[in-house]
Amino acid sequence: MWCQGTTTTVFPVGEPGPRAAGTTTTKKAAPAVKLLTNVEKLRLLTKAERAGLLSAAERAGLSLSAVERLGLLSKAEELGALSAATDPGTPGNLLALALPLLAAGPAVVYLVPEEQAWQVALQAVAALVCVVGGAAAVAASTFVSRLQGSSS
Repeated sequence: MWCQGTTTTVFPVGEPGPRAAGTTTTKKAAPAVKLLTNVEKLRLLTKAERAGLLSAAERAGLSLSAVERLGLLSKAEELGALSAATDPGTPGNLLALALPLLAAGPAVVYLVPEEQAWQVALQAVAALVCVVGGAAAVAASTFVSRLQGSSS
């Protein structure tokens, strides 16, 4: 039963509730990353055009209609690719992923014995996956960092 004369305040999900008087947060919010502005400043579309990336993608069967048919844009949205590109923690997280990968490749080669052919193949595959994955993570970290930092 509702009491007459009482007021109810509703806060939407994700928004902070009321704060006690004198309580302030000490964490300063990071400035928003303007992704499309940074893409323009870095002239990424011009560079992609000059490098022939769009033609290469089309030759590989990845045309705009294929992107639309496969739902790649909505899938990227669902996976949070754009929010990850604007998150200031993404470059550090990618580097944190790269370092163990780059260390794991040589570790597998060192630790796995070379007594049988399948063990040598395992070494080669594991080292290749780890080094390529680590290098890709470093490259992605650098790219996202440049994309985020170009607004400064």
